[in-house]
Amino acid sequence: MRIDQALQQATQALTNSDSARLDAEVLLSAVLDKSRTYFYTWPERTLNDSEQQTFNALIKRRALGEPVAFLTGTQEFWSLPLKTHSQTLIPRPETELLVEQALALGIDDAAQVLDLGTGTGAIALALASERPSWQISAVDRIADSVNLARANAQHLKLNVTIYQSNWFAAVPKHERFALIVSNPPYIDAEDEHLQQGDVRFEPASALVADEAGLADIRRISEQALDYLTPAGYLLFEHGWQQAALVRNLMNDLGYQHVHSVRDLAGIERVTIGQREAVTP
Repeated sequence: MRIDQALQQATQALTNSDSARLDAEVLLSAVLDKSRTYFYTWPERTLNDSEQQTFNALIKRRALGEPVAFLTGTQEFWSLPLKTHSQTLIPRPETELLVEQALALGIDDAAQVLDLGTGTGAIALALASERPSWQISAVDRIADSVNLARANAQHLKLNVTIYQSNWFAAVPKHERFALIVSNPPYIDAEDEHLQQGDVRFEPASALVADEAGLADIRRISEQALDYLTPAGYLLFEHGWQQAALVRNLMNDLGYQHVHSVRDLAGIERVTIGQREAVTP
């Protein structure tokens, strides 16, 4: 079968995807180890039997809902190619807002920064790619995620210290950070979206939190006060209906200048707070 025919057939088969053509192109790109532009340059190129069988098998798995990032083992984030696996959350474009806001804070060049629940390492590595002078640490409680994030850091040649920790549990007590960022679990266990789309295949531990999704955000907010420098920043990504709750929580704990930032869809996606500066 020709490339253009294979892509057309695959696109028609992916009736449950809202990005069927893109999914088909990305999967065929992985099979052939070619860029997507190759398909438009050589649409008449014929797939051999092995390529056709591999592509068909991937399309069948995608049609059942399996995420493209798990099928290919890679996902782009902040223009960085990241390895993925089924034990970690898939990096999503909306999380780039958290990176943008962190970079816009005007933090000192030599600042210490901590990423909590790093998963693939996406946030920490994006920050490291933009601010190589920052001393960035990243933690995750899952050993497989730590190993994956380290592999991504090594592959991208980015300097991030990555180690295993359940939030702050293994973070040295004496360390202080000018910036702490986190995309923690924030979905309510009863949320119907857990049974829809790609999240069905992602680990619940990376998605679901108690207290209607706020338990980990609360825990991090409380403990971060012991690890932030005076006037240090805490940034969260959270759910689309949680911004006001997160602001109230952080305000109650004494954070200053607490505010939320909207993403391109107009959703309050990121909330920022600042530890009180020490007064003379």
